[in-house]
Amino acid sequence: MPARTTPGRELATASIEESSMAKVAAKGVSKLLTLVTPWVVGLFGFGLAAALHFILYSPESIGAWSSVVTVCVIVLTGVTYGTSHARGPWGKTHTTASTFLAGVWTLAVVNLGPGHPVLWRLGVLGGITMALSWNIRSVIRLKGWDEPGTMADPLSVLFGQGAERAGMKEIEARTVKATAHKVEGEVQLEHGRHTADDLQKKVAYIESGIPLPPGSITTAIDPDDASKAKVTISDPRVMKRPIPWPGASRPGGSVAEPVRAGLWQDLDELEYTLVGHHLQVMGQTGSGKSIGGAWNLLGELITRYDVAIFAGDITKGDQTLGPLREALHRFETTKAGIKAMLADLQAQIKPRTNYLAGKGLQKWVKGCGLTYWIVWLEEFPDIFDALTDAEQEKFLSMLKAIRSAGGTIVMSLQRSDYSQMPTLARGQLAKMCFGVDSPADASFGLSERQQDAGARPELWTNAQPGMAYLDAPSIPDERIAMPLRTFAWGMKGDRFDDEAANAAMREHAARWPAADKKVDPTTARLSLLTGGTRPRATWPVELEEPREADPEQDEDDEEVRNVAAEYLATDDPDPDVIGDLDDEIPDLPDGEAPLTFAPPEQRMTPQQRGEALLGRLQELWDDGARDFSSGDLKPLWESTDMSRAWCQKQLKKLAAAGVLGGYDDEAQRYLMPDRPEIREEAA
Repeated sequence: MPARTTPGRELATASIEESSMAKVAAKGVSKLLTLVTPWVVGLFGFGLAAALHFILYSPESIGAWSSVVTVCVIVLTGVTYGTSHARGPWGKTHTTASTFLAGVWTLAVVNLGPGHPVLWRLGVLGGITMALSWNIRSVIRLKGWDEPGTMADPLSVLFGQGAERAGMKEIEARTVKATAHKVEGEVQLEHGRHTADDLQKKVAYIESGIPLPPGSITTAIDPDDASKAKVTISDPRVMKRPIPWPGASRPGGSVAEPVRAGLWQDLDELEYTLVGHHLQVMGQTGSGKSIGGAWNLLGELITRYDVAIFAGDITKGDQTLGPLREALHRFETTKAGIKAMLADLQAQIKPRTNYLAGKGLQKWVKGCGLTYWIVWLEEFPDIFDALTDAEQEKFLSMLKAIRSAGGTIVMSLQRSDYSQMPTLARGQLAKMCFGVDSPADASFGLSERQQDAGARPELWTNAQPGMAYLDAPSIPDERIAMPLRTFAWGMKGDRFDDEAANAAMREHAARWPAADKKVDPTTARLSLLTGGTRPRATWPVELEEPREADPEQDEDDEEVRNVAAEYLATDDPDPDVIGDLDDEIPDLPDGEAPLTFAPPEQRMTPQQRGEALLGRLQELWDDGARDFSSGDLKPLWESTDMSRAWCQKQLKKLAAAGVLGGYDDEAQRYLMPDRPEIREEAA
């Protein structure tokens, strides 16, 4: 995708001068002074040695003073060796030798004077050599230059200083990528002593040691080397102001493509793919989990051609998802409605998985012919509590099965503890966590990886609505503990406005109505659009389940249909009469035939069979039945040329067409929520 400029980037640019990136750049440029420092020190050392000669020298006491200066040189050399922070033997040797050689030369100048023809020449030559050696060392530590006047590695010295102050001395950092908004780097830890986990635990102290604002540094494990870690430095303060919604990122695209729901702290766009997993959205009241999380994800999803959204909110009704109603394929706000929707969803899972299996697929893929389902459940604990124990078990079973059938369930709630979210469900969910009240609450909204990496949503509470962490498939490891901010849908000036947001969402939903989408038959049967209508299933998708072998006859062969009707329908008249294939068949004796022949069955055309079957279903409905088993159709195959297997096959077709309400596997009965009628789209 081409780079896009968003209002959030302009916001960040406006404040970047006061950000931590300005500190990084300023400290990086200031290291230019390290190239000048050795020369200044050399000149200062020459002057100091000359001054000491004139101060200390006298024929009577020079011996004693030489001894004192010698002791001073030894002490300074020892201190240099002991306190050197060089990370390798060459660095420590260079630092210590510099002090020792400068001290010996000073001792000689004190004794012989700065004008001695050998000493001043040695001083000039040695001083130049010493200064150049320090310059070379500094340049190597800076690891090159990107362009004149700009250092390529501002992270190296700064991160090293912060880590040292935090108690991790033996580490090296190098810049991998630097932009105006972030610095990405790689940290080499001391082999055998530190791991990336140790670094993650020290992040807050390193931020303090540099210093940087809390939340500036995020770290991640290097999957290829346990002694390395990845690090990103960015400015958390650029996220404090709302970022206006820039519009849909891929209108008309597929749900399999990423959605853009906000910006990361380093101002890169959040690219998130929801297909193939379930999601938990958690945050305290006012943290933005609904307007920030639901609106931004759903606002993108409704623009995709191959997705249908089924939503429920029995707590706040239309308040959160109401503005999206026109773009939703079904939206339930009552207990009875949400129960019916979940039951309908579960009833259509098996036909979808059978269809995918028929295509050789283990899961939904783009272009497979099925509309992808997003099931969004706001205030999930209230919905789950509204279900009976049996319905809760069915929901948890559906949670495991719907993913492979092409569906994602999103559960939004304030606190995902065991009393609000089943443990079985929570373990299967990706995590999107907005601001929370305390670290204890944060533990329910974050994954273990996020907690280990130092994610702290309790720092925001609900004072920074829209801020969140996200750990889900398609999210890089180095970003799971990096804050993000979702877009604000309505702005007045630089402030968020509820009325403007609601108006913007209603207008957006109206441009992408669910009624305009082409859906597969299973989705059409589930959908209930605004006004109580159902979408027409216009995709040419066959959703027949694999035919089960019938022991009585083969229904697919019209040539052998009802061959048994030509033969006797009574039991064997004389079980004592037995014979072999080669036996001669004798003539029957004269007299009354001992056999009773069955009357011929009624021969029917396919249309007559269909009308008779529908008539029987309507008869059952009119008698008060709202479900039935295939045994209730026994009068049909006793009085016509229909068979049990033929009826079962047609019932599946009627269920797939929406004439019937589906099949309850547990009760083994077909459902009739409405009086069976053949509609145009089902014909």
